[in-house]
Amino acid sequence: MTISCLRSKDLLGTEGLSADEIALILDTAEALRPIGERPIKKVPALRGRMVVNLFFEASTRTRFSFETAEKWLSADALSFAAKGSSVEKGESLLDTARNLQAMSPDLIVIRHSCPGVPHFLARNLRAGVVNAGDGAHEHPTQALLDALTIRRRFGRLEGLRIAITGDITHSRVARSNVWLLKRMGASVVLCAPPTLLPPRIEEMGVEATTDFDAALEGADVVMMLRMQLERQGASLFPSAREYYKRYGLTAARLGRAKPEAVVMHPGPMNRGVEIASDVADSARSLILEQVSNGVAVRMAVLYLLLTGHTWEGETA
Repeated sequence: MTISCLRSKDLLGTEGLSADEIALILDTAEALRPIGERPIKKVPALRGRMVVNLFFEASTRTRFSFETAEKWLSADALSFAAKGSSVEKGESLLDTARNLQAMSPDLIVIRHSCPGVPHFLARNLRAGVVNAGDGAHEHPTQALLDALTIRRRFGRLEGLRIAITGDITHSRVARSNVWLLKRMGASVVLCAPPTLLPPRIEEMGVEATTDFDAALEGADVVMMLRMQLERQGASLFPSAREYYKRYGLTAARLGRAKPEAVVMHPGPMNRGVEIASDVADSARSLILEQVSNGVAVRMAVLYLLLTGHTWEGETA
């Protein structure tokens, strides 16, 4: 079965997406990618629509790629910064959002350190809501751009072995990727030190191990994650040097994966901690392709949520 629109006005996570909806977003992103390769990167697809970007956490790739996607589709974009706003004066998040709603935005893109904030706003606002990362919970557009990047390299997701290694406990990227990749038929192995691997994580339908070399065996994709020090609250590994010795991706270690295996990282990277520079910059690295595909995926999400139908090319 194929579908022509998403079932909701919001994109809050990958856990609730069907395989058809995931395929629709990826296919739409693929169709929109050529816009970024043109001399004039602009189509009137969302002209007259207003998108508000609410980022309560620091962001480079996610924020700028959403803003780029909005501009390329000709949406009117407003970016909100918590610093200098009424939030600093004690205004509640809901009151801030309701005041923004009174200005009639069509969509709100939000990143927040507290899990569940996008869901809370979606229940209380008429505007659509896109989760750009909520605490250690989910980051759906990152998982979608990762999926697009993998699919463009291998032509499929089904049947691939994806090894995700790093701070699994605090990673919203890992959670969103697990839900999406499993739904699309890939097998996932999660690897981390014992202190950074959630208990009973296998109940999500994945393998789990503390042995990095074992996780790499036969992998098609090796996805590295950084240490989420801002969420850990305490040191959960002896030192960066010790972590790199046991869990850092080096060229020698990568040799345990399949010969055609590729390397990914959602960023920001800590070179010499979770990944060696020669691996991050190698021909097997898709890290910069992930960034490029992020704009295409976010264009697709914006377009599908705001128009309710599939992309059929430019309209005047």
